[in-house]
Amino acid sequence: MELVKGVKKSETLELAELLEKGVKGQTVKVNGAVHTIRDMGTVAFVILRKRGGLVQCVYEKGVSGFDLKDVKEAATVEVTGVVAESEKAPHGIEIRLRGIRILSEPAAPMPLPIAKWKLNTSLEAKLNYRPISLRNLRERARFRIQEGLVRGFRDFLYGEGFTEIHTPKIGAKSAEGGANLFRLDYFHRPAILQQSPQFYKQMMVGVFDRVFETAPVFRAEKHNTKRHLNEYTSLDFEMGYIEGFEDVMAMETGYLQYTMKLLEKEYADEIRILGIEIPKTEDIPAVRFDEIKKLVSEEYGRKIRSPYDLEPEEEVLISRYAKEKWDADFVFVTHYPSRKRPFYAMDDPADPTYTLSFDLLFRGMEITTGGQRIHDYESLVAKMEQRGMTEEGMEQYLSTFKYGMPPHGGLGIGLERLTMKLTGDDNVRETTLFPRDMSRLEP
Repeated sequence: MELVKGVKKSETLELAELLEKGVKGQTVKVNGAVHTIRDMGTVAFVILRKRGGLVQCVYEKGVSGFDLKDVKEAATVEVTGVVAESEKAPHGIEIRLRGIRILSEPAAPMPLPIAKWKLNTSLEAKLNYRPISLRNLRERARFRIQEGLVRGFRDFLYGEGFTEIHTPKIGAKSAEGGANLFRLDYFHRPAILQQSPQFYKQMMVGVFDRVFETAPVFRAEKHNTKRHLNEYTSLDFEMGYIEGFEDVMAMETGYLQYTMKLLEKEYADEIRILGIEIPKTEDIPAVRFDEIKKLVSEEYGRKIRSPYDLEPEEEVLISRYAKEKWDADFVFVTHYPSRKRPFYAMDDPADPTYTLSFDLLFRGMEITTGGQRIHDYESLVAKMEQRGMTEEGMEQYLSTFKYGMPPHGGLGIGLERLTMKLTGDDNVRETTLFPRDMSRLEP
């Protein structure tokens, strides 16, 4: 019998450990994948790719203890060598090789030149070979930034007293309704893939007061654009005992402030690699839907075509206006028309044709939708009746309100869109690990 006592200390060092004081001049073991080999004749540079970045290893013929011909690009290896300073090497260090152990070898040549600084190939090729293209440093850096956005969301909300929940993605009814539903047969019963965790979030406000979730949502929208996906990751939270929907906007502002500082501190390498400009989050302007449409129309001479929603071009112009007039990277657009918001959105008591809701625009694109919800049972039923909705299939949801609910509101943030605008990409598929759109189910 053996006893497992927990994580074992590894003999091999990671990049952060190689950079510690006292390591230079020491003989170390390091493992990694061979990112590229630059053969200069009697000397060669074998660049290893590790989770922390690149490590330069120096091969010297007759000194390193092996034949360079035995090492292939994309092989995984464990090397032994002496750590030395090098101004030209990544991170200012290199390993002068004294031995190597081949852990695995590729069975075929690389289909993409992943060692290049910028992967100049088509998006289609990058997506077709996604597990390979992501080995490129710039490609994978996007998803380290994305990790930071989710990490910031979780850490910030934990600090604000939120409880993380996990809701089902298969259901009988959708919170959003409409025709853009993925329908499936569930043991001979009709079911759908959830467009949002909205109903469950609201139910759980009655349990924990404040809840959040990071999970996939599904939209059967037949849009093949640079901003649409049929499956994306939504950062959702719902909070009870609010004074108004402004509390929800303030909470999101706090999240953005916390997360941008986190990125600057913990993801500096990725920010440098991608050339990211951290957006301003100290103050985010909030302007009414009807007012900003009019202001933008007058400022840029664009006729208002849809009085009830924002067109993509308007989102771009509103963000431009916010940057020019208020030096703001983000802008809240509030009080959306009631006819364009779901039945659970609370109408503005001052004018029921508008709702106590908002979108957050970031550098020309909507990344968040949120607002205050109806918490009174009678008011919720009346709104459903007004819209010609039935209570069939909604009994569990409605019972939550029948037995009392506090004033509450929340939001959903599109993770891939937020990442896309932060990294400066122009297609949301660039910031989606394995995109699902109208034509892509693989890899």
